[in-house]
Amino acid sequence: MSMAGAGALALSSVNANATANEKDVKFDEEYDVVIVGTGFAGLAAAIKASERGKKVLILEKMGRAGGNSVINGGNMAAPMNKFQVAQGIKDSKEIFIADAVKDGLGLNHTELLGTMFDRSNDAVNLLISCGADFLERLIFESGHSVARSLQTSNGSGSGYVQPMLNKLKDDPNVTIKTRAKFDELVLDDSGRVVGVIGREDYKFDAKLFSDDLENKSGEKKAYKAKSGVLLAAGGFGRDLWYRQIQDPRIVPTIDSTNHPGSSAGAMLQATKIGAVTLQTSWIQFLPYCSPDEKGFGAAVNFTNHCCNTYGITVNPKTGERFMNEHAGRKIKADACFAVIGKEENYPVNICDSQAVAAQNPIYTSRPLEIGVIWKFDTIDALAAHFKIPADKLKATIAKYNEGVKAGKDEFGKPVSKLNGIDVSKAPFYASRTMPKVHHTCGGLEINTKAQVISLDTHEPIPGLYAAGEITGGVHGASRLGTYAILDCMVFGMIAGENI
Repeated sequence: MSMAGAGALALSSVNANATANEKDVKFDEEYDVVIVGTGFAGLAAAIKASERGKKVLILEKMGRAGGNSVINGGNMAAPMNKFQVAQGIKDSKEIFIADAVKDGLGLNHTELLGTMFDRSNDAVNLLISCGADFLERLIFESGHSVARSLQTSNGSGSGYVQPMLNKLKDDPNVTIKTRAKFDELVLDDSGRVVGVIGREDYKFDAKLFSDDLENKSGEKKAYKAKSGVLLAAGGFGRDLWYRQIQDPRIVPTIDSTNHPGSSAGAMLQATKIGAVTLQTSWIQFLPYCSPDEKGFGAAVNFTNHCCNTYGITVNPKTGERFMNEHAGRKIKADACFAVIGKEENYPVNICDSQAVAAQNPIYTSRPLEIGVIWKFDTIDALAAHFKIPADKLKATIAKYNEGVKAGKDEFGKPVSKLNGIDVSKAPFYASRTMPKVHHTCGGLEINTKAQVISLDTHEPIPGLYAAGEITGGVHGASRLGTYAILDCMVFGMIAGENI
């Protein structure tokens, strides 16, 4: 028997014991493509598949579409975008990949990053065609060598999701079902994925949520997928059981930026038919979150873009800086945890009116309104509010400002690229920082065609695709900020084109 034949036999054996066979399933509905998840990747795939005349079904287990995509900060790395080119900012494929690999500790699958670079403007053009509104001002995101990240005018991922949903709502080729939970893949005798089994009228219950092991609500349905199935169900940041077995330090009480239903369920179903997972223990914390609000919250974009780009972060006990505020997320999260310790000594992020003026106004107005950032006329008032030694804080700010003027920072922050903005012009603004579980960097192995790879054959599993946070390899040990949306959009598009 050939190696290929042996691999197929092994795969069919796994399939027979682990999932549904087409012979035993009576399909209730028939489509060309079934997509699991309504985030960036799932919606981009639906648009592309529909353009090719495919009849598409999208399943979303929650009561509204969008998943984590609709609640994130809405910033997307887009190398060589039209604003970057017009502003004369030099970028390249080599720089784009090198930035990600540095933050990912060299664990990135660079062929996937190269594909993201190559298809970046296709992703931007798709979003613009749907009506997404980008600001001309690019973000110089932490960990990037150059400014390349686009931002939506509303400062939210909804600025991408809603235009794509609007495009799809009148599309006769596309059906979107919410409260429709994916449970199981259906295969034929050859091992090809030909459909899914799920439940309609599913009612998510956060009290029972642990990969939905106890929640059996809803009516069972079977959906045929003649061309294939795309898993675009996101990461597992709220899956308290699965995330802790990957990293025992992430106990259930640790907060997450993810929506309540973020679980490993769809990914684990793929493993039942032999799909390979990789790097699932690399779970990223977002260092810009606030202990003064739950979940993703409103302070994140302010802290990231106003403070971490142009301002400083200090230990409130000492009034001193302790890290490069423009470093990658893992470096900053680890540094913040060291300061927080067991005493909940939350670091304080500080910037001035120049920094606020240089960013999208919505980043400051909303968190000010709800009281998760604060505004002060003087540094003394700021120090008093957070119980920071005022003299030490003033000395820290003076040293930082001297570094900005000289173009050289003691922690290696790229201050020469900050257009002279330091911390000197009142009023001053501040927030507190507590890293929260944000992005699960590992997941299903895919190739550059968004096909899921088999453990048994090392080849694509016929009929099965994946895109977005449910996959692994792109980001390595730590995701570089703003690369996620591009990851989702590009491989969602590719899946929709290839499926």
